[in-house]
Amino acid sequence: MLLLPSLESWGQISLASNVDHTTQAVSQVPASKEKQEIVLVTGVRFSYPLVQQWIDEYATVNEEVQIVVESRGTTDPAKYDMLIEAYPHDEQFSKSREYVYLARYAVLPVANNTSAFARTYADKGLDKKLITQLFFHNIYADKDKEQKIAAPYTVYTRLQKAGSPIVFSSYFGYDQKDIKGKAVAGADEHLLKAILRDSTAISYLPLSLIYDQTSGKPVSGLSVLPVDLNNNGRVSEEEKIFDDLSVVLKYLEEKSPKERSNIPVEYLHLSVDKRNASPEAIAFIRWVLQNKLGELHDYGFLQAEPSRLTKENFERFASKYGQ
Repeated sequence: MLLLPSLESWGQISLASNVDHTTQAVSQVPASKEKQEIVLVTGVRFSYPLVQQWIDEYATVNEEVQIVVESRGTTDPAKYDMLIEAYPHDEQFSKSREYVYLARYAVLPVANNTSAFARTYADKGLDKKLITQLFFHNIYADKDKEQKIAAPYTVYTRLQKAGSPIVFSSYFGYDQKDIKGKAVAGADEHLLKAILRDSTAISYLPLSLIYDQTSGKPVSGLSVLPVDLNNNGRVSEEEKIFDDLSVVLKYLEEKSPKERSNIPVEYLHLSVDKRNASPEAIAFIRWVLQNKLGELHDYGFLQAEPSRLTKENFERFASKYGQ
């Protein structure tokens, strides 16, 4: 099962700097491939292993195009042909983009598995009231009615605007700025590293970072905190399904939103500029739609719902570019 590279390998994906990444990417093209078309893709970093697998396979069927992942930092690179994102864009930006909703991803609460908190709540689980108490600032909360938590814990969250915290907070009726705790700069992978370093840490992560690539079990050092799936105020033994990724994916795909309460699920989407899309980028997206969506589980993503995976709409858009 292919999911999560080792933590050390993430260091090979450089953080954003003041370097002109576009120039850097083009300059690294071997002399024998100087005539290749260069297509740049950027966006949410936890999708990069999946996207890179697509890129590697596409290179074997279309040697005339080189697709390069431009790592996102605090902002997107100045130039890109495709954007892969994990949260809805605002209306003004969306008007200029053509979208393909490729997959879905889920966000779960997690803890450092050496903590007293993990030992307690990996068994008891979290209901909606406790999730909101743990993770969100609420000036209207009745402190007298909050649950007493004896085990020490430290909430960690993302510093920059990003898909996981936006989706996690929005699901429970809050904004990203309302999440409590220590804010970690960088990507979701850096949040994972912070959790593993602090024995009191609790946080949230997408499935693709929670589970090990070979075993399908939670990454060593991490506990998934089970949640109240039927929203009845308690976590039963039947709701403790989070020890195996394949079980989690099957459950989330088969159950309705009411039957998978307290688990935020959002779309992963690719988009191109409606007015100036690269024909090579369009061809790549068409190839992904036609050939690669069956591999989503290997990387911790859910299949898109048929009503949202509108291949026909993209085909109509692609035809305008002679694709």
